[in-house]
Amino acid sequence: MTYQSTTISDGLNTLPKLPPWVTSRRAETPEDVAFLSGAALSHLHLVLNRDEVPQSLLRERLALRGAEACVAFSGRPERAGELRDAVQFLQQGDNPGPAGEIYLSWMRAVERPVSVKALHRALPAAQAGQIGAWLDAGQGRPITRAAGVLQTVLADRPRDQTAAVLVADAALAQALGWTHVVPLLALGLNRGDLRKTGAELRPACHLAVTAAVAEANREAADLTRRVARLKAVAPKLRAKGAEEALALFLTCDAVAPTALTSLRSGRAARRFCDRLVELGAVRELTGRDTFRLYGI
Repeated sequence: MTYQSTTISDGLNTLPKLPPWVTSRRAETPEDVAFLSGAALSHLHLVLNRDEVPQSLLRERLALRGAEACVAFSGRPERAGELRDAVQFLQQGDNPGPAGEIYLSWMRAVERPVSVKALHRALPAAQAGQIGAWLDAGQGRPITRAAGVLQTVLADRPRDQTAAVLVADAALAQALGWTHVVPLLALGLNRGDLRKTGAELRPACHLAVTAAVAEANREAADLTRRVARLKAVAPKLRAKGAEEALALFLTCDAVAPTALTSLRSGRAARRFCDRLVELGAVRELTGRDTFRLYGI
């Protein structure tokens, strides 16, 4: 793996910026709401097609945000750090708990190209035929279609907000021609929105997407800058297996030293991670002295 020299500010300088009028303008009519969400999605489409944006990493980071929102919808207290712990330290046969299951669903949903099979893997409690019927329930333009899917799933499974929002985001991705699910409705909707239907739900989805695109754009710019930093310090890392280890940080939201199997030992992996922190290339995500997790 060869890294080109780059500066830390490259991501912020080269990524297209979301015009401020998209998020600062107050939408007063349904037409305004739809126009602004369309402008936001057009902008995000450009970002998702930029080579310098770490797409897999961006989807994983947004999946964590989406899972955190769905956990809150269900009334549970777990937040990002606890969700990471619930999944990253799973051993074979372990039960991740309800919150961990929600996070696993989102991680699986964004990992593979969107399809009924991929969604069934993310939501094993639902039948593949049922998921296909849900995806076909929405009609019209992308956000209108996604709103229809959201309403249909909630009608079938009123207590399963995770399935409803996840499948709705999948329907939105399909309608936009995106290969993978990008959590947007999960980031922008609130619990009150999930009680709406029909003519009330559609504008709520438009507003949610506009707000979520702004968050996704900031996340993309931040991750692009951080990836540039990691690539800039890569030549300083002489450890055997360093390139394979670095590749994990470029695609995963959080990495445990035990996952760095290309390095010689667990102790070497911990030293490698601490060295990356010293160089300002990654962050330690837990604040603990043991069972640490690292990420860009």
